[in-house]
Amino acid sequence: MVAFALGTFAQKRTTQLTLYKQFKPSTITLSNGRTIKQSLTNVFLKNSSLVYMNGDNAMEANMENIAKVEFDDRTFYNVNNQLAYIVDSVGYNIIYRIDIFDLEAYNQQIRNNVNITAIPSFTGDMISTSSTDLNNEGDYKLPLFPHFYFLYNGELIKAHEREISRRLPKKDKEVNRKYRTVIDMKGFSWTSNESLSQLLRAITVKD
Repeated sequence: MVAFALGTFAQKRTTQLTLYKQFKPSTITLSNGRTIKQSLTNVFLKNSSLVYMNGDNAMEANMENIAKVEFDDRTFYNVNNQLAYIVDSVGYNIIYRIDIFDLEAYNQQIRNNVNITAIPSFTGDMISTSSTDLNNEGDYKLPLFPHFYFLYNGELIKAHEREISRRLPKKDKEVNRKYRTVIDMKGFSWTSNESLSQLLRAITVKD
């Protein structure tokens, strides 16, 4: 199925372990094509995996068996065994985004001796279906970091200057020129939806 570099951006923060505050219904497409419906599901932000309620326990799904997850507001696809959503597409070329906790950045700013590395794996761990907040007061928040991938000319590529440039058609000087023009623009960021959408449009060769 259907990339990542540092840039200047306003880092989002959350007190939630999961994307949605409450577990909600979704339609899950398995890798074998079978479709099932689950009433209580969510996206675990530690590794962008699917979690679901099994009785009173929240369980982490085996991502190798998941192809797609459809919630009421967003559809996720399995990209490297993580749930990713589409930012933009041009023809067959697509940008996918994955949001996960930036634990390394948080640990550099850690306060009150709170050890966030102890976030549960969900495998058999208990969690409320009504709230997935880490704390009630919001006294600490985990930074979320976006990871991007390009599906470019049929190849899945991490969004990074070196990774993208080496996959551009070498003989197409115009595409290479457009690529350099976009990434050299003031304000361009490898962690911005808008910047990467502009880049995708510049390097996609229209038939």
